[in-house]
Amino acid sequence: MASTEDSNDPFLAQDPVNHPENAPDFASNDTQDLQGQGNDDNENAWATSDPAIPSQGTDNVNTDPGSPKWGGNAARYEWKDEYGDVGPRNEELERELFHDEHIPRPGDHAADLQTPGEAAPYHVSIQSDLKLQPVREFNEAGLHPVMVENLQHCLYSWPTAIQSYCIPALHENLDVIGIAQTGSGKTAAFLIPIISELMGKAKKLAAPRPFVGDSNTKEGYRAEPLVLIICPTRELANQIFDEARRLCYRSMLRPCAVYGGAPVRLQRAELQRGCDILVGTPGRILDFLRQPNVLSFNRIRYAVIDEADELLQSNWEDDFNMLIGDIGSGRDVSPRFLMFSATFNEDCQKLAQKYLSPNSVRIQISRPGSTVRQIRQQVVWVDEDRKRQALVDLIMGLPKGRTLIFVNSKIDVDYVDDYLFNSGLPSTSLHGDRTQREREDALRAFRTAKCPLLVTTGVSARGLDVINVMHVINYTLPRDNRGGITEYIHRIGRTARIGNQGVATSFYNDNNRDLAPALARLLQESSQPIPDFLNKFLPAPDALTFDEDMAGSAKKDSATGNTWERGDGADWEEKQQLDENDPWGQQRAGLLSGHEEPEERYATSEGDAHDTTAFDKNDISW
Repeated sequence: MASTEDSNDPFLAQDPVNHPENAPDFASNDTQDLQGQGNDDNENAWATSDPAIPSQGTDNVNTDPGSPKWGGNAARYEWKDEYGDVGPRNEELERELFHDEHIPRPGDHAADLQTPGEAAPYHVSIQSDLKLQPVREFNEAGLHPVMVENLQHCLYSWPTAIQSYCIPALHENLDVIGIAQTGSGKTAAFLIPIISELMGKAKKLAAPRPFVGDSNTKEGYRAEPLVLIICPTRELANQIFDEARRLCYRSMLRPCAVYGGAPVRLQRAELQRGCDILVGTPGRILDFLRQPNVLSFNRIRYAVIDEADELLQSNWEDDFNMLIGDIGSGRDVSPRFLMFSATFNEDCQKLAQKYLSPNSVRIQISRPGSTVRQIRQQVVWVDEDRKRQALVDLIMGLPKGRTLIFVNSKIDVDYVDDYLFNSGLPSTSLHGDRTQREREDALRAFRTAKCPLLVTTGVSARGLDVINVMHVINYTLPRDNRGGITEYIHRIGRTARIGNQGVATSFYNDNNRDLAPALARLLQESSQPIPDFLNKFLPAPDALTFDEDMAGSAKKDSATGNTWERGDGADWEEKQQLDENDPWGQQRAGLLSGHEEPEERYATSEGDAHDTTAFDKNDISW
């Protein structure tokens, strides 16, 4: 591993493990002045001229010319009829899918998340008419052999909490609401059981498709996917597509991604080559549905809504109904619906019931809207006119590593990015007004650490999973009526993923008083240091309650700290039998080995346009 003491070493972000615990603690004083905190050695390191670091801005972040221009056109396993049941290995594709150095991996602290009993960092709450037996190991979960091999390629050695219950829920043919903290493996929680279930049935269920390499593909080949995955942003669509490419390896199942901003012609061509798993944003999916003989939902067997609380907002209900209204209309059996998010309040859960079957299962890993303990949160007072220099000083005082910097408006993104670049720092930026090519280039430069500082809005707050994001900085905290504490949780959840650790630093001043009560309460719940200027917003010691908390028939397991709930008259045992050889009997709070966002412009009284975690119709081709 590179030493942070040597200013000529590569970025720490390129190493397999980061160590945010070495970061200085800026939260020790109530009105901490960050100016002057920079470290000369680190300043020289960040400012060192490096040919691998392009100039500032998205105009200059083009990466390796061999990399795909569009994420949705990335290579995937192409099936041939002569393959039989399982396709042969493709070593070149294996290297791209499984051995790229920038694929997120479980961190050193993943094992810490399996602490048993009352000390467990997570608890599991299940609401269902059926009692689900969580899976212990992937090779005991009834998965297709090819899926087990692909999981080994991905280095997923054990199922996370959400995965342990989603796999048996899908085996029982249940609709699912899955609620788990950021970085807890929600994407793999639905992809693993769905793809595994379809692997042995693809030849029977899949729609006709042209021969591989057929240059005269007829327009008569219509995409009829078996799986539909809807997500709110383009970056998340690409990320889920990448995970599907890995888990579909050596099978007939062919994933595709469609999203706004990328060429319609190229995406249509990919659909017509065959599509069994469709990942996309709502606007572009609707565009293709309206075009004749391009896309049909007649064969859909599974419909997944990722970041469901975002897509279930009541003001989008008509559009959402239009999107899913025809799902499975050509089949006698209704498809399974699955909805996932880290934040899922009561109103969203009630709305979700409109689309789920009566015997659905609700799987909750810890409280909705809680944060993982591996994130060290610190809130520091910085006056508005000193933020720019405070940001530079903070970055200079840290070891070099990938850092996400969040602001609330697109204007501020460009403003902060320019300031960092003019300060000699390798930054790039991303927001909803950038072209899709600029967005993908910027994200690629950030993933590869060619530009390890990314300034962005809420468009990157949900689901973005980049290896070794060591530090998240809230240059501007979200406004309470523009995403609020929900967006804060998703922002800081970009670090400390898959068993890694991370630091989240937030600049606070009087402009953020509207968020102060929720922020103080979250810090208290997460056992994080609370600065004096937030103490007055703390609730009384006996009043730390949350609107999303479940009430009613919950029972707490004294041995595990987990909660089990009764369904409609189901006869639950108060306590599961424990098996000393079953890590999910004694410690059903384990976490992390898979992967898992939105954007709307609001006009303020000053006329500024703000990006928050609601998706933008213009951004996703409405």
